Amino acid sequence: MTKPLYERPTLVRHQMGMMNKFGRAQAMQPLESIDGVSVDELVKTYGSPLFVFSEADLVARYRELHDLLALRYRKIRIAWSYKTNYLDAICKVFHREGAYAEVVSEFEYDKAMRMGIDPTHVHFNGPLKSEATLERVLPAGTVIHIDHFDEMAAAERVAERQGIRPKVAVRVNMAVESVPPWSRFGFNLESGQAMEAIRRLIAGDKLELAGVHCHLGTFITDPAAYKQAAAKLAHLANTLRSEHGVLLEFIDVGGGFASHNTLKAQYLPGEQATPSFSRYVEALTEGLSQLDCDPRDLPTLVLENGRALVDDAGYLVSTVVANKRLRDGRRGLVVDAGVNTLFTSFWYNHDVVSAQPFRGIPEPTVIYGPLCMNIDVVRDTLVFPAMSVGDRLVLKNVGAYNVTQWMQFITYRPAVVMVGRDGKHGLIRRREQLEDIVGPEEVPDWL
Repeated sequence: MTKPLYERPTLVRHQMGMMNKFGRAQAMQPLESIDGVSVDELVKTYGSPLFVFSEADLVARYRELHDLLALRYRKIRIAWSYKTNYLDAICKVFHREGAYAEVVSEFEYDKAMRMGIDPTHVHFNGPLKSEATLERVLPAGTVIHIDHFDEMAAAERVAERQGIRPKVAVRVNMAVESVPPWSRFGFNLESGQAMEAIRRLIAGDKLELAGVHCHLGTFITDPAAYKQAAAKLAHLANTLRSEHGVLLEFIDVGGGFASHNTLKAQYLPGEQATPSFSRYVEALTEGLSQLDCDPRDLPTLVLENGRALVDDAGYLVSTVVANKRLRDGRRGLVVDAGVNTLFTSFWYNHDVVSAQPFRGIPEPTVIYGPLCMNIDVVRDTLVFPAMSVGDRLVLKNVGAYNVTQWMQFITYRPAVVMVGRDGKHGLIRRREQLEDIVGPEEVPDWL
């Protein structure tokens, strides 16, 4: 009989019930499948780490927002934010549901054109639109949102050369309570700069003002901010109609709705702290009630949502590589997905669950990635059950910004799959290979 190896015991402080002033902590339930497809099957088929997207969740989130908007406002448009997740399959789901495209670069515009999107169904934002880009998009009917006077002048030169009078929007920034101002984008409303820009555009008579646009910021958890912003945009629209005879085609309130993630500085979990879509919609439509025009002439309400539509539909499956005992007594888990893969781990406390049943008393645990970098902390201290090498973890609400901001650093970027509403699953981006990385490289002749 082989004598078992001695394992030093670990003393863990255990509080019955894990109480705090908001009540008991929820018990963790293993997540063994995603939309009916087992995590083990997905990993065996596509490898680990692995991003998984739920088509059912994408569709449900979009339809929920769309239907709530339609209940409160007659003319609506959702423009899917490409920078949030521009994988073709993700974009196709939203375009199939009727979404326009909102892009902020020529690269994203190329992605939309490659997918066959009508150029007139694109809102082009961002501070960088070269004159060469404008030569391409303005004759096609794409609406650009003018960010600064230099861009306005460039658009006028293009319009004059092309012999066209393209429709454009003017981006404004403003002060609202509870949200830090994003004053670097567009023209300031309170200082009078926005009205100055609009008067300059009207006087130039080379561009047609079709809309005004404001994007307050990101991950905004106070719906009242949208009520204030919408009211200010409504008053701007009223002024344009009364003083200049301009009847806007649309008012674009941007995006910024929060997902159900938990910010690192946030006490309550995102599931409890994030407002519902109905609260955002109610705030927006109450603000737009300040519009002073015939109801039949109401401008279209445009939203440019990204995170709130896709974040909750994304999962990252990762595999345990090793266990460690840290100097301060906490347990360290090393997994095969790091901060280069899960970029949003820098600002979210992602919900992490086991992908298989577990036993034992949970204890304070730090989850590290595989990178040879001290910053590679996927999740700082959380109370987590014991895991063995080869066990799977699932990180939830990872659909936004990770597959657009991930980095090829030390490791290959993983595959991305989608689970369909019928239980099928398939690749939407294959795992990175060496050829993908070295393909653009050149070696000078003298080396």
